[in-house]
Amino acid sequence: MADEMVRLAQNFVNTTYNNGATLGISKLPEDGATGWTTMYALTRALQYELGITALSNSFGPTTLSTLQAKYPRLDDAAAPSKTLCRIVQAALYCKGYDGGEIDGSYNARVKAAVTKLKLHMGLDAAYPGSSLEPKVVKALLTMDAYVTIGGGTDSVRAIQRWLNSRYVNRRDFFVIPCDGHHSRDVAKSMLFAIQYEIGMADGTANGAFGPGTQAGLKARTLSVGSGGPWAQLFTAAMILNRRAVPFGDFTGEVKSGVESFQSFVKLPVTGLGDFQTWASLLVSYGDQSRPGTACDGVTAVTPARAQALKDAGYQYVGRYLFNPSSTSLPEKQIQPGELDTIKRYGLRCFPIFQTWSRSADYFSYNQGTADAFKAIEWAQYHGFKPGTIIYFAVDYDAMDGEVTDYVVPHFRGVMRTVGENSSYGVGVYGPRNVCQRVADAGFAATSFVSDMSSGFSGNLGYPMPTNWAFDQIATVAVGSGTGAIEIDRNVASGRDLGQGDFDPVSYTDGVDVDLDKTAYRDTMLKDVQNYLTSIGVPETGGDGWTDKDWVTLGGISTTKAYDLVLSADWLFTSLARQLKLRKALIQAPVLWELRKLNVGDVLADDAVKAGLKGDSSTGWGQIFAWVTIQARNHCLQQGIINGLPLTDADVRAVWDNLQDPTYNIRSVAYLTLFNAHQLGIARPSLTTGPADTQALLARYNGTGEAAQQYGRELNGLYNVLENYNRLSRTK
Repeated sequence: MADEMVRLAQNFVNTTYNNGATLGISKLPEDGATGWTTMYALTRALQYELGITALSNSFGPTTLSTLQAKYPRLDDAAAPSKTLCRIVQAALYCKGYDGGEIDGSYNARVKAAVTKLKLHMGLDAAYPGSSLEPKVVKALLTMDAYVTIGGGTDSVRAIQRWLNSRYVNRRDFFVIPCDGHHSRDVAKSMLFAIQYEIGMADGTANGAFGPGTQAGLKARTLSVGSGGPWAQLFTAAMILNRRAVPFGDFTGEVKSGVESFQSFVKLPVTGLGDFQTWASLLVSYGDQSRPGTACDGVTAVTPARAQALKDAGYQYVGRYLFNPSSTSLPEKQIQPGELDTIKRYGLRCFPIFQTWSRSADYFSYNQGTADAFKAIEWAQYHGFKPGTIIYFAVDYDAMDGEVTDYVVPHFRGVMRTVGENSSYGVGVYGPRNVCQRVADAGFAATSFVSDMSSGFSGNLGYPMPTNWAFDQIATVAVGSGTGAIEIDRNVASGRDLGQGDFDPVSYTDGVDVDLDKTAYRDTMLKDVQNYLTSIGVPETGGDGWTDKDWVTLGGISTTKAYDLVLSADWLFTSLARQLKLRKALIQAPVLWELRKLNVGDVLADDAVKAGLKGDSSTGWGQIFAWVTIQARNHCLQQGIINGLPLTDADVRAVWDNLQDPTYNIRSVAYLTLFNAHQLGIARPSLTTGPADTQALLARYNGTGEAAQQYGRELNGLYNVLENYNRLSRTK
């Protein structure tokens, strides 16, 4: 929502620094919306007024030291220039406080606002009065909030205010937000506070969980009756980990909460504030010397290595289903015979699926669908039994907004595909926030937590996911000689026991692969065009289209239909490999129906949308919802897919789903299987003959002479597509 005073603050920057581009102060949009762009401009304006020549968005050491030297405190008695005062007033408005008209006067309204701001920060005792101290100015020029905001808690805010109050006068401790949310800044401030209480000097304390900090904590075990700052810091750490204990002394109630926490993270249940508990509360990896019974790695488990792992107390081994690189980490993928070795030595295996997954733009609903199909195929190939949980990796520090926009939709595709097309379960590997968000969305049964990456924003300030199965805490070497192996040590919760027995390896010989588009895209298109033209289907038009309707209602040319099919080649390939049939059998009707879309199809869809009709053939494959229901129910009954049976009451919901090309193409594949049942012929396979292929294509359009003609025409298209699919899979 636009705020008029924020707009005036933006106008102040623009009018005061109208040659701002030369100065390094960009012109602001005067939209009344507070944001980092405005705060950065105000920071640069402050630096300019302080005489700093190298302007920066960062309120760093130079800005702070210059402000401290020139204005140890800002108020009406130590009045800076009017312009500098206006910067303060503008910043107050951007923070939601009364800045007093942005007139350059440190007046009563400004004083009241500053007093209120410092109270909200917890600095009313450390910095009494209405003056602005340099560290408060630094905090003022951020987007941090100092009141509880959406989803925040008063208990966390009380801790934030206490930390500010107690430690703000230490050199490297800066004002943290008081918004009721645990965060990266709060987590680091807790480590600074602990270092200060240990007795570290300014310059030595650094907010890191290093040897000195660990030694100090080992000397400070707390129990019932402990009080003072150490008990306050410990109970604060408990609350920040979402444990319902009172802030303050170590009471019996705190002991009960500690026992619950220790049990949850698989520490010895002592009820004490001991080092291992401190460590698990403060950093994601906790005490890296603690034992773990699980591990994961990129090295094959040979008999000698299996014995070494067993001797070291390991029970569960995480191994990768697939390695997309043919040159990097050659043993990353499960090797032939490896699972037999794992079984023979009494170990159990949990599978991990990862391709790239190291940046936000990798993740999407379609990519999740593709990854799931590939993971299912590889899991079946290696012999993993139904019920196995496959861990899909998010191997980077995903920001919360990226989790919302990319990762969660990706796992929606994963869960839908794994749930519909296999008897496997879905797990997630990644930072704590990723794991919890995906679990909360209902898209992962268990989590494999990348807690070694303690600096990830998705780990800092987030508690252990509620469904964690494996907690990755340290890279270690195990064994010697031929048994030597480097692994990541994991703590196991018992939520996933992995697999200790495996089916025979499945076959993948002769199945389709992705089309070699570089080699065949253009020649395949030319052959499709030539064939369709030969049976009376030109590049554009036909089927009653007028030139006007073609433009306004969206006719689809042969080239566009072809490109759409190629854009989903990954899905056609995945379905064909999963169902062990030729993908041209799915491609041909989809390409045909896209190209043959006519005015009547468009009008029928509009009638359903308007509530004038209950159903129509729709989407890429032009399928009726009632037909889709029959096809999917048949596949459910045959154990080909999973889910709940559909009824006539689901027609509109299914029709809506058919607007999604992924759902639509899947349904084309399932209809092909159902049509084989209706025809009384064998389920389509990699060796289905020409007569059955044509019969299946004809049945796609119903029965009767028109359907037979449809089958003959589609059979020619099938042959064109299958020719290039065959060339791709035999290269």
